[in-house]
Amino acid sequence: MATRQEVSAWRPAVTGVVEVFHAHFTEYAYPMHVHDSWTLLIVDDGAVRYDLDRHERGTPHDTVTLLPPHVPHNGSPATPDGFRKRVLYLDSTHLGDELIGAAVDRPDLRDPQLRLRVGQLHGALVRAGEEFEAASRLALVAERLRTRLRVRMSEVPRPPRVDPPLARQLRELLDERLVDGITLDEAARLVHAHPAHLVRVFSAAFGMPPHQYLTARRVDRARRLLLDGLAPGEVATAAGFYDQAHLTRHFRKLVGVPPGRYRLGRGFSP
Repeated sequence: MATRQEVSAWRPAVTGVVEVFHAHFTEYAYPMHVHDSWTLLIVDDGAVRYDLDRHERGTPHDTVTLLPPHVPHNGSPATPDGFRKRVLYLDSTHLGDELIGAAVDRPDLRDPQLRLRVGQLHGALVRAGEEFEAASRLALVAERLRTRLRVRMSEVPRPPRVDPPLARQLRELLDERLVDGITLDEAARLVHAHPAHLVRVFSAAFGMPPHQYLTARRVDRARRLLLDGLAPGEVATAAGFYDQAHLTRHFRKLVGVPPGRYRLGRGFSP
């Protein structure tokens, strides 16, 4: 079967929605990466298998998957014909960080009503002039998600996620220096740790080495800038990459298509 990689991406004028992303992949596999937003995912055809917090997960056709921010995950087709998915990236407007633990424990929700509402929300998002309807549907989806996650929190008490101080300090440094960058030696001096120890602590805490975390965050920034209409050459330096070729190599690996093609997908937006 020929490899297919089709994507459409846009940012609607709806509060709380960072990006809408529709994709059809047959063989593409996402490497481990991280987002600073919530990932609300439904699969229309096929299925996806993924790892979250070092546990293998999956997305049967009738589920809604909610992946929390700051927690590394990957993804690959679980069926021979790949998968077709619709994704919303949501900021903290509707879902707070206090819900991350519950989402990590059980990210896949078998809830037909929620699945229907998420599909209806995507339907509103692709129609021109329906921002009010989309915002209304998002409010109902977010309310049901919060209810489901809080029920889980009461069923399975979980202490707040506490990251080792060194790992947290390095993550904050990487976030602060996302564009300009920072060397490992400089980061080690700032947090008073040996470079090798710092890499080990970060990797153990977050499930990915610091360089991979930094690249994933830069790709996320590149996605937003491309949706703003910037050309890939401009985006490369604005997102912290050495040049356009550097951006393209990592963007293709994490998103599935090169940045120029992703930018063209904005044509799907009303």
